[in-house]
Amino acid sequence: METRQKDHKKVLLFLPILVLPFLALAFYAMGGGKGNEDLQQTSRPGINTHLPDATFKKDEPVDKMGFYQQNDRDSANKNGIENVADRLGFKQEDDFQTKQINEKLEALNKEIAKPVETRSYQATNNISKSQSTSLKSDVDRLEALMKVMQDNKNEDPEMAQLSSMMDKIITIQNPQLVQEKLRTQQPYGADTAFKAISAVIEGNQKVAQGGVVKLRLLDTIHLKGVVIPKNQLLFGSCNITNQRLLLSIKNIRLGNAIIPVDLSVFSLDGMIGIDAPEAEISEAAGSGINDALQGMQILSMDQSLGIQAAGAGIDAAKSLLSKKAKRIRIKLKAGQQLLLRNNQIRTR
Repeated sequence: METRQKDHKKVLLFLPILVLPFLALAFYAMGGGKGNEDLQQTSRPGINTHLPDATFKKDEPVDKMGFYQQNDRDSANKNGIENVADRLGFKQEDDFQTKQINEKLEALNKEIAKPVETRSYQATNNISKSQSTSLKSDVDRLEALMKVMQDNKNEDPEMAQLSSMMDKIITIQNPQLVQEKLRTQQPYGADTAFKAISAVIEGNQKVAQGGVVKLRLLDTIHLKGVVIPKNQLLFGSCNITNQRLLLSIKNIRLGNAIIPVDLSVFSLDGMIGIDAPEAEISEAAGSGINDALQGMQILSMDQSLGIQAAGAGIDAAKSLLSKKAKRIRIKLKAGQQLLLRNNQIRTR
């Protein structure tokens, strides 16, 4: 009996040793003994060797080319100007002044975008029309008073004041009249400095009183806003006086356009016109022939028909020769240099 009890005690003593491993395996299999993993990770000292899994916001690339493209996009975003500026400490932040400026610009844009009120514009037009009509009526009254006073033909200081007042009103209404008046009162003086235009005589010419002389420009010029090109032909009417051939150019033909101008011709000696010394010789010869023809008389006193016919023929010859003698011709050489003055430009 004692041996059996001893064996039973030994079995009970070693029974927990056999049961505990099975209980531990069952407890571990049911998830026991692991504890809170987050607390273990935070409390665990040293380097964390466990890395989280990658999470992709977009679709993962399917092939190798997709990975290359994704890498290029990521590098472009990282190397952008804004990222570089942020890294260097130049991050742009909207300060208070820029905000105020933007608000003011928005307010200005709103004011500009508003439609314009037409009523005020119409009111100003009506006011200006009423003022112009009242001013015209005043001018008409003054003109009527002037006519009445002129009929009396008596000088009156009050009338002089009224006339000066009316002139001032007219000048205020029409400022262009003042400019025209100044132009007429300030003619081109002989002592006025001017910039001349170079030209030459085109070809050998022989002209008489009232003839036409052909010239050619050597430079491009501007007249009345129109460009006159180089080598443009000009035509001027001539007038022979005091051994000078005076030329006056009034029009220029440019294509199908006629440009009105006012040009005078000067020689290189600085005098107006072209030197014509042969004009004096021709005038002297013409006057001598005319005097000789006028001195011819019919000595016979016979009034027969033959004598009358001869006298009529002599008179016709006298008139013909006198006209030919008085007709003076001036020779002009080709290439003779001349200077042109624009009389429409007045400089002081």
